[in-house]
Amino acid sequence: MAVDFEKIYTEHFSAVYKFVLSISQDEHIAEEVTQESFFKAMKKIDEFNGECKLYVWLCQIAKNTYYSLYKNRKRYFDIDRDIPAQSDIETDLLDKEMSRRLHILIHNLDEPYKEVFTLRVFGELPFSQIGELFDKTDSWARLIFYRAKKQLQEEIV
Repeated sequence: MAVDFEKIYTEHFSAVYKFVLSISQDEHIAEEVTQESFFKAMKKIDEFNGECKLYVWLCQIAKNTYYSLYKNRKRYFDIDRDIPAQSDIETDLLDKEMSRRLHILIHNLDEPYKEVFTLRVFGELPFSQIGELFDKTDSWARLIFYRAKKQLQEEIV
């Protein structure tokens, strides 16, 4: 069966791009990841079995592509920024330590809690889209998010 990949690209590029942009918060990265994702999808289109919507399958490829890129690129602080005052440094260190602790706790969450929490908080996706990505309802996504948040709150104390 011949697949019209150009039609798939035309119909889904914008939605997949917006999804990646919501996760990355960077237009250039979103563009790069979306292009790479469609390239991967084109190579693997014969493996698409139709168990989920094509959009969901493409977003899963995009999400995995983004996280692979994110792991490979190290995040560096801007060296040229002004050095803050001593009290600001102490506050900054405390904030960084709390942030580090929270990220470790998020990393240690079981799936799907980790991914739902990440998509909601960092990706700023609505519950309806999160539910769709998992082929579930938005109520399911709300419940999983609530449970993940509750677990994190209990751990952070």
